[in-house]
Amino acid sequence: MWRCAPAPAEVRGFHAALPDYAPTPLIELPRLAAESAVGRVFVKDESCRLGLPAFKALGASWAVHRTLAERTANGDAPGPVTLVTATDGNHGRAVARVARLLGQHAHVFVPQGVHPRAVEAIAAERAQVTEVAGPYDEAVRLAAAAAAGPDAVLVQDTAWAGYERIPGWIVEGYSTLCAEIDEQLAAEGVAEGPDLVSVPAGVGSLAQAVVTHYRSRPSERAAGLLAVEPVAAACVLASLTVGEPVSVTTGETSMAGLNCGTPSSIAWPHLHGGLDAAIAVADTDSARAAGDLAALGVSSGPCGAAALAGLRAALTGVGAEDRRTALGLGPSSVVVLLNTEGTAANPHSGTGHGSTARSSAC
Repeated sequence: MWRCAPAPAEVRGFHAALPDYAPTPLIELPRLAAESAVGRVFVKDESCRLGLPAFKALGASWAVHRTLAERTANGDAPGPVTLVTATDGNHGRAVARVARLLGQHAHVFVPQGVHPRAVEAIAAERAQVTEVAGPYDEAVRLAAAAAAGPDAVLVQDTAWAGYERIPGWIVEGYSTLCAEIDEQLAAEGVAEGPDLVSVPAGVGSLAQAVVTHYRSRPSERAAGLLAVEPVAAACVLASLTVGEPVSVTTGETSMAGLNCGTPSSIAWPHLHGGLDAAIAVADTDSARAAGDLAALGVSSGPCGAAALAGLRAALTGVGAEDRRTALGLGPSSVVVLLNTEGTAANPHSGTGHGSTARSSAC
């Protein structure tokens, strides 16, 4: 019943005008529907988005566009600026790519645990890379300090008190993904939308975008929304459990892009009010899901495969029938899984090699 305002309509038009834009595939997988005892399961495949192997370019491109436009409107010096960010991999590479294409500079802070090949991919975008001997939250702190210098702007995909506008633009950018799902489901005869969306959650920015999309509609029929995190970094689940945002100490996980210890401040009200459920999954479950998706022709890294792992965890084991009822799932339900990255986005993934996945690189 919780509702919020929609994302700006002009975001989709902005992305559609980009040279490399094309909607990513929405792939139906009947085998997963049979396994889950639902009517249909679709995977939104973000393994190749705007030339990168993850969805993050949607948020980075819109936020940088808004940031540079604001600087011009304010009469700031026309020279290049340095876009500063912290990342577990995909967001930093997206910011670096956008900076390079627009003739700007990029400085990316990378926490411990990110694979060297992911760091190399960021550096290949001509970004300055600083590796941090600490977790993601420490990398964010150092990036914010570095962005305090002249001609520098922090483009971070998490928010905190006093820093919320640019993260808000990043969340708005993700709305294009959801708009595409609407159109693609309608083309498949599902005009009323999905019954459940399973979304991987780190700091919660993508989950916020998904909640915004599905909870800004006046319809009485609202999709169920499930957030999925790694056991080693389940800050959203911990926060929902106590009813207020909390930080958790993160551990090691192959789901590097979800290895975040604190929910975004602007995401929290949407997560608290708009999610139906949250669940934490083990690395082994994510790896199995990635392998199964690869066998079905979908390239998925551990973070993207978390959506399937979370669905399986919710619908199996002790209490599964109660959870299925709480989520409103039945034999005719339509489920959408957000596969947020391909195997090329996360070199930790050992799954999918030599498989029939549609795309292992982008």
